[in-house]
Amino acid sequence: MSSPAAAAAATSAVAESIWQQIKSHRSVSEDHLSTLHFLFGKNLERAARIVDQGGVRRVSAAPSGRSLFLVVGESKRKEEYICFPEHLCTCYSFFYDIVNRGEQLCCKHQIAARLAEAVGAHREVQLTDEQLALMLSKL
Repeated sequence: MSSPAAAAAATSAVAESIWQQIKSHRSVSEDHLSTLHFLFGKNLERAARIVDQGGVRRVSAAPSGRSLFLVVGESKRKEEYICFPEHLCTCYSFFYDIVNRGEQLCCKHQIAARLAEAVGAHREVQLTDEQLALMLSKL
């Protein structure tokens, strides 16, 4: 019998492989969507809606080259969340469903950032390192 940690690691490995395939082709096939939907369920649908609505921006800082994503939420407030797609999102769901309860691998904002980056559907924003540091200091 496998442990939850082993299952999560296997799921992450499968997801990473799919993201790399999408990125190399700059398009999403039905097989990709099917696999991602199996892994992420409704969060994939929500993430695709965010991407379709142009809700993903990659913020890159110079001269360091550091970057993060700003992803718009789906609520009426249209809040933007700071997102490091493979590690962290500042949304409530990330801390509640992922960190606290361990029920999901990632939130819809992380999926949206990965999807937008893989297909080139994000907007680019350039900042200085100082501007990025100021943005992050307000977390």
